[in-house]
Amino acid sequence: MLDIKFIKQNRAKVEQAAKNKNVKINLEKLFELDDRKKKLQTKIGELRTEKNKLADSFKESKPTGEQIAQGKKIKNDIVSFENELEDLSREYTELLYQLPNIVSDDTPVGPDETGNKILRRIGEIPKFDFPPEDHVKLGRLHKIIDTEKSTAISGLRFNYLFGEAALLQFALVQFVFETLADQKIISQLAKKSGNPSAKTFIPVVPPVIAKAEIMKKMDRFDPVDDRYYLQQDDALLVGSAEHTMGPLHLNEIIKEEDLPIRYIGYSTAFRREAGSYGKDTTGILRRHQFDKLEMECFTMPQHGLLEQEFIVAAQEYLVSQLEIPYQVVLKCTGDIGGKADYRAVDIECYLPGQGKYRETHTADYMTDFQARRLNTRYKARDGHKSFVHMNDATAFAIGRTLIAIMENHQQADGSIKIPQALHKYLPGGLKVIGKKKK
Repeated sequence: MLDIKFIKQNRAKVEQAAKNKNVKINLEKLFELDDRKKKLQTKIGELRTEKNKLADSFKESKPTGEQIAQGKKIKNDIVSFENELEDLSREYTELLYQLPNIVSDDTPVGPDETGNKILRRIGEIPKFDFPPEDHVKLGRLHKIIDTEKSTAISGLRFNYLFGEAALLQFALVQFVFETLADQKIISQLAKKSGNPSAKTFIPVVPPVIAKAEIMKKMDRFDPVDDRYYLQQDDALLVGSAEHTMGPLHLNEIIKEEDLPIRYIGYSTAFRREAGSYGKDTTGILRRHQFDKLEMECFTMPQHGLLEQEFIVAAQEYLVSQLEIPYQVVLKCTGDIGGKADYRAVDIECYLPGQGKYRETHTADYMTDFQARRLNTRYKARDGHKSFVHMNDATAFAIGRTLIAIMENHQQADGSIKIPQALHKYLPGGLKVIGKKKK
């Protein structure tokens, strides 16, 4: 969330950001509640001072009936004002939570993905001397992806992975964990992106359920129609590993010398895909259940943007090692995602089966927007305390990465070459999926 002082000093900027993100806000009501809240807090403070003075006077002489009655009235007034303040603070926080983060100066203004800006394209689009197949047909050919049995058993937008596809999934996990823990590689990426820290990532297998209050603090509760809400537990199944990694330092104060803190988490994720009816219904591009490797980073404020650049460099390194052509995209205000995002960058891999680039990675920089809600702070060497800045980003969305591997590395005989970077993580010297097209 935004600091109320910042909002008042930068009203026009906040209103413009809300307009560009298509978020309705009510600053007049927020300011009114803020003023009332301060007056109540002042009144409660004055009453407590009066109460303490009266209590001190009782030590010097026996209280009169009038003084006792006065003490009871002050006590009742305090309770009444505190209850009023609690209700008012709840309404105030709800309004404050509705405000989106502002956006970076270089974020394009646009209504949707059509307003995004392509920053660079890397790698050559493969040229086949045969008609390339999409991952659906390749998956059926090699019997490694099944969406029919999963539909009968679990419903639409679920799938089974078999054989080499299942092995590839965990090869990708091992590849990411090993890469992001490699000091030499991280040092190179930090230098390339101008990041002052070469700290490696801590591997995490996080929970896949988060309390509703935590998801609200993360600004990942809404749209709730796209979540799997567990009413009995007032909790949700996560839509990404960052939903339970972001709160890892809830109500903590981190020492400056311990920053940055970088995590790489692997988990299953769940989304209803409520707003995507009729889109990508075949194959495994858009599923209700999928697996992801996600980065979550906590940094000093002055290093937040550099951390995003470092993360994007890590994403590019991982994709390039799989020999997949991609483009890096700066997302516009209408496509930037949740209210928390200050700046968002996508990586889109080229999918020959569709003949276009599709989003496979996102890198979101939230500044201190989430940290304020989570009360995650740092203590500087001079003793000053402030909120950390947070970044989260995709290392690999497994399903979409499998699609990119299968479609970009398919051969004329129907086989699929496995990228060399994954060979050492696969059993029995597996380097190719399948042999001949039938």
